Amino acid sequence: MRAPEPLFDPSLRRLRRGRAERSGGDADYLYRRAADELLERLDLVARPFSRALLLGEPQLAAALATRGIEPVAGEVEDLPGARDFDLVIALGLLDTIDDLPGALLLIRRALRPDGLFLAAFAGAGSLPRLRRALRAAEEAESIGAGPRLHPQIDVRAAGDLMMRAGFALPVVDRVVVEVRYGSLMRLVADLRAMGATNILAARARRPFGRMGLAAAIADFSADADADGKTVERFEILFVSGWAPSPDQPAPARRGSGTASLADALKPKR
Repeated sequence: MRAPEPLFDPSLRRLRRGRAERSGGDADYLYRRAADELLERLDLVARPFSRALLLGEPQLAAALATRGIEPVAGEVEDLPGARDFDLVIALGLLDTIDDLPGALLLIRRALRPDGLFLAAFAGAGSLPRLRRALRAAEEAESIGAGPRLHPQIDVRAAGDLMMRAGFALPVVDRVVVEVRYGSLMRLVADLRAMGATNILAARARRPFGRMGLAAAIADFSADADADGKTVERFEILFVSGWAPSPDQPAPARRGSGTASLADALKPKR
């Protein structure tokens, strides 16, 4: 049977991430925000960790080392051979993997029993202004909708994927971040500088012409506040789960409760 066509281009992911790292600057504010949140969640865990596999953006390496945790950088392609980690952290990666169910399964296998997996990535609801501006450009040039933005994962789908991969006690939640931009081009420049632009294998390669670009800019600016800045929305999904272990707490068996919900809801006399 013929293998399915790849959705994402991993070589382009590495190229753009490397270019963003070399450029420096402060455009990686979303990754820094997500990294800080991941560290806060890690610090709430009342157990030590010694060896962490880091996937995706590299911001967390130094912070983990100061906590006495050995950081090991890896790529998705390294997962089949990864073993014996008590912590795996993926920052800004899970939304750009072709076989996400398979990758999550490999991440679980890379963990020791009772090892922890933490991840943060862009979720459904991100970039609505940019999405609308791109549609305006396509309409202005009378071309069909092209693959210009990545598919997005919502909270429910992320939770289902974690359970399917066999993680224990999975938790998924989201944080909404709003950023004000002076123009559409400023937003696009920041996405490019943080290595977060389109890496779809079948991405639309023809740039918009003058008419389409003008329509996109006008559409984005139509929502500007009095100071000329437009609010763009990012939703960051945070995921956590544990590699199964015999001594972990488990949810109570269905039907094992000793109190009746109907009785509990009766009015007190």
